[in-house]
Amino acid sequence: MTMSLEFDLKNVQTVEFAVGRDEDEDQRFYLVPVDKGVQRVLVEMVDATWQAMEKSEDGLTKYEPSEKYATEEYVYLPLKDDIAISIQNLHTASNMPTDSGEMSDLSEIFCYVARFVDRKDRRLTAVRRAAQFKGLLKSKGRLIRWIDDTLRIVEQEVFKLDKDFDFLVDDEKVHILRPSGFESVGRIRQEILNAVPKNISVIQRDLPFVDFDGIEVYSKERPRAARYLASIRDQVKGIGKEQLKAACQRTGIEIAESNGKIIVPKGSEMRFLELLDRRIYDINLVEDQSEVYRAGSRRKINE
Repeated sequence: MTMSLEFDLKNVQTVEFAVGRDEDEDQRFYLVPVDKGVQRVLVEMVDATWQAMEKSEDGLTKYEPSEKYATEEYVYLPLKDDIAISIQNLHTASNMPTDSGEMSDLSEIFCYVARFVDRKDRRLTAVRRAAQFKGLLKSKGRLIRWIDDTLRIVEQEVFKLDKDFDFLVDDEKVHILRPSGFESVGRIRQEILNAVPKNISVIQRDLPFVDFDGIEVYSKERPRAARYLASIRDQVKGIGKEQLKAACQRTGIEIAESNGKIIVPKGSEMRFLELLDRRIYDINLVEDQSEVYRAGSRRKINE
């Protein structure tokens, strides 16, 4: 799949700026008026973000909840994916309130957002986690600027825009440059936990010979297990019962069988999920000696 942005950066018609605040365990976004100079900088930030994504050597790779990513690594997620629901809502929001007073207390802002419309009325949403300007808040009173031939302390709070965004959202995909920023702003951890029952239901249709009741209970309280389920749901088609049992035996994963279904006993849930996520594997390089390993990262090698 080739990289493309469903938006014309050279023909931006409107630019909006918003901030996100945590309020009563909920996220709320407020539009903040900005002048033409700030609007121009926001467009430049989007351009810098897309240029960084285009330099990716791995091509277009889908975001997987169970994967561990580098600080900067370009991955994408379909906008309609279940775990992107909060990002969908932000991208499509049409009734965002305007309140310049939201900038009066920068310490409560967790992200800032730029919203664009091109000449074809397509939307683009750009989001950055508010880490850098919060660092500046701690430096208030130590920042200085040149005024009237004199260096003076900057007493007021300072909001500093970054050089680029953590992720971009067009009408098809979430284009992610910094996975940790995307997960933080999108509350992906909680979305993945909430999706456990639905993911179990999807997996169960493809693996009817496995009893997932115990794994569902186990995963609802364990984010790592929930992440495996979110990735596994797209990987289980075609897995056979006998092949799965043989793989468990080779890799030392304890299972049982009752009424024709594979039962995963307590204590084996995580390793069983790792096997389904292709993270447990065995290799025979030494004669008569099988070695079993756990992969910290899983990337399929294409022929």
